[in-house]
Amino acid sequence: MPLIDLPLPELYRYNGRNPKPNDFEAYWQRAVNQLDDIDPELRLHPVDPVGASQAECFDLWFTGAGGARVYAKFLRPHHRPTPCPAVLMFHGYAGDSGNWHEKLAYVSEGFCVAALDVRGQGGRSEDVGGVKGNTLRGHIIRGLEDHVDKLLYRDIYLDTVRLARLVMAMPEVDETRVGATGGSQGGALTLAAAALEPRIRLAAPIYPFLCDYLRVWEMDLAKDAYGELREWFRRFDPTHARQQEIFERLGYIDNQFLAPRIQAEILMGTALMDPICPPSTQFAAYNRIQSAKEIVIYPDFGHEDLPGMRDRIFRFLMQMRN
Repeated sequence: MPLIDLPLPELYRYNGRNPKPNDFEAYWQRAVNQLDDIDPELRLHPVDPVGASQAECFDLWFTGAGGARVYAKFLRPHHRPTPCPAVLMFHGYAGDSGNWHEKLAYVSEGFCVAALDVRGQGGRSEDVGGVKGNTLRGHIIRGLEDHVDKLLYRDIYLDTVRLARLVMAMPEVDETRVGATGGSQGGALTLAAAALEPRIRLAAPIYPFLCDYLRVWEMDLAKDAYGELREWFRRFDPTHARQQEIFERLGYIDNQFLAPRIQAEILMGTALMDPICPPSTQFAAYNRIQSAKEIVIYPDFGHEDLPGMRDRIFRFLMQMRN
């Protein structure tokens, strides 16, 4: 079988390369606690984008870290037994929350659905900026030269927590039956949400992004989605004098270090020929998950649609229906 990474038996033993900040746990506990100081200013505006008879659709807005107004699509069954299970959906890098009709399969099974627009990307959520240093196109590098609390993905991860909490607090939702799913960046946000909001019951990431940055660098795969890492070093640290410091800072937003906090049951999909999110980086997170977990391997696939995986995830999340 062709390989772009470690052989599969070694992947199951791989423990990651990126350095972990010494205050990682305190950093994230402080960050989550700070959400309590922010009024979410939840707003729900009914819309009728597709004329679906079985769903009520809403534009959902809330205030996230730094005062950003963050958007999500929210759908609930028109005729529903309450409380309902719910699914949180997260999209890929630079994308958006997708079309309304794509959520209707879950709604038809009695689920509420909330699909986040990541701030500053392809959707409607606001990026308030406000960091020192460059903002050179990339979200991974946003805040690297400022205080570590200014890392943009810190706020994005907190947006997933805020959305989960808001959905769990809705009277029509059973807070004990909430799941999450997404691919690539959406897979990373699925892991982050499950780690930082431990009430999430089931989580189904597909080839998660934002894991083990140093491994990406050492594999010479700092391109495509990770290309901003290479560009940052070329422009701002061409001799790599700060390499240890930079990768340690990136460790604050590395999902492999959040993974041990996850209590949700995990179903993960991984493609062994993925040059965008290398398999070893995904296993760096997967191998640290201590809750019940399963990984589905696609040996001949890359960063692309994995046949049958979303059907499998649908069945997995349907466990919360009853």
